[in-house]
Amino acid sequence: MSPTSQENTDVSAAIDAELQLMDPAVRASRSLATRLLDPEFVEVGASGRRWTYEEMLAALPDLDGGGGGGEDGPRFEPSGMGGVVLAPGIVHLTYETVIDGRRARRSSLWRRRDGETGWRMYYHQATPVPAGD
Repeated sequence: MSPTSQENTDVSAAIDAELQLMDPAVRASRSLATRLLDPEFVEVGASGRRWTYEEMLAALPDLDGGGGGGEDGPRFEPSGMGGVVLAPGIVHLTYETVIDGRRARRSSLWRRRDGETGWRMYYHQATPVPAGD
């Protein structure tokens, strides 16, 4: 496989994993979410709150964006998702979401360690977009 083809494959895999984390079924399942979050995971949310791996796993089923703990709750509407390979095993994704009329710009770092087949989110940050921007 050519380097460009491998990079495209890696970015696509990270995008797929990012979208899985928005699925209410994944957010409600600790075992599924554990497969997608790196044990060293950190998030700085749109509220400014810093989340650790354990804090996120505990809160994920009830957070806005994935159905609010059920299929009927508000869900993220992602757009403009794209990514680049920063180094072997590291993908940076950027995109925007809308939920209940609130927009946020998002950035995620995904990594795949040697010997692992799956990608895991290592870092995530959400920044609110001011109204009218």
